[in-house]
Amino acid sequence: MSDHRGDPGPRDDQGRNGDPGPRDDPGAAAPHGAHGRTGTTAEKWAAFKESPFFPACVLVLILAAAAGLFAGSYTYAMANPTPRHIPTAVVGSPRAPQEKAFVLGMEKALNASLRLTGYATYGQARRAVDEQEEFAILRDRGNRVELDVSGASGATVAQLLAEAGAKVGKATGVEVILRDIKPLQQGDPRGLALFYISLAAVIIGFVGAIQLSVHARALNPAERIVFTVVYALLGAFAIAAVVDWWLGALRLPFLESWLILALTMFTSGMVFTMFNTLMGRWAMLPTWGLMVLLGNPSSGGAVSWPLLPSALGHIGRWLPPGASVNAQHTAVYFGGHQHAFPFLVLAGWSAVSCAVFWGWRHRHPGGRELAGAHAADG
Repeated sequence: MSDHRGDPGPRDDQGRNGDPGPRDDPGAAAPHGAHGRTGTTAEKWAAFKESPFFPACVLVLILAAAAGLFAGSYTYAMANPTPRHIPTAVVGSPRAPQEKAFVLGMEKALNASLRLTGYATYGQARRAVDEQEEFAILRDRGNRVELDVSGASGATVAQLLAEAGAKVGKATGVEVILRDIKPLQQGDPRGLALFYISLAAVIIGFVGAIQLSVHARALNPAERIVFTVVYALLGAFAIAAVVDWWLGALRLPFLESWLILALTMFTSGMVFTMFNTLMGRWAMLPTWGLMVLLGNPSSGGAVSWPLLPSALGHIGRWLPPGASVNAQHTAVYFGGHQHAFPFLVLAGWSAVSCAVFWGWRHRHPGGRELAGAHAADG
């Protein structure tokens, strides 16, 4: 009878029973394939760029920089408005001693120069104010000086002129008669409502375009433009209706204000669409920089352009936010003296944005194939 109990187990190549034990082959104990190899720096970087962590890290850095730039741009433009050259109409010429003394005192008090322009009559000077060429009118009234400011031309400028005028009058012994010949509306004592409604049109304009790209990605180019027009018209109507009819903050020339806001919103939306065509997912960077960081602080809505840093005052008029504020400001306070320039600026940005989008529409991250194309392929 055999002593063996159970199966003797497998035999190795040399006839030995049981577990052959560890082998001399070093590859048997090592992990298999590329998983066991430590990747190079280049390979790790390539893998990181393909992971979701790369865009997340980039966005963290961008958002941190954007926060600082946002605060910096608005603080630089608005925190400490400083006059440089204030356009001022003079009826006749400042020949009277008290008038000359008053002008010199004003320039010293403001630490700026009054850019004086002579007009033969008060009516001509008043028309220049209505055309927004001048911010104040100065004229000699015998032993007194009359200083007419225009709150609607720029609340901050009018306030500075009025405060400085009262102080200089006391210091020079010249009696000063102050008047506001174009006051702001009661519901907008600081003159900021027009800036706010233009800001709303700008921001909702490009946010709407972003949402179309996310939630209506399949829209074809022509359809995308049409829907941008539609939400611009409806959004602008809502802004004007809330501010005028509901809150009563401003009495708007409704149709004109509505169309200005609609054109602003459409322009802002198409500017994002243009950058989205050229830059893809990073389109928000130039849009935010152009419309918010640069455009809004330089628009003249919160701080009048004579008080802005000179470069911003010139640049702002050529950007959509500044053009919108200028057009709206004239429509509300200087009816009958509207200028074509702000509308040309808005129309120009819209035309360029639409042309770039249409010309490179094959690059835009969206759209769909037409049904006829499938039939033709079959």
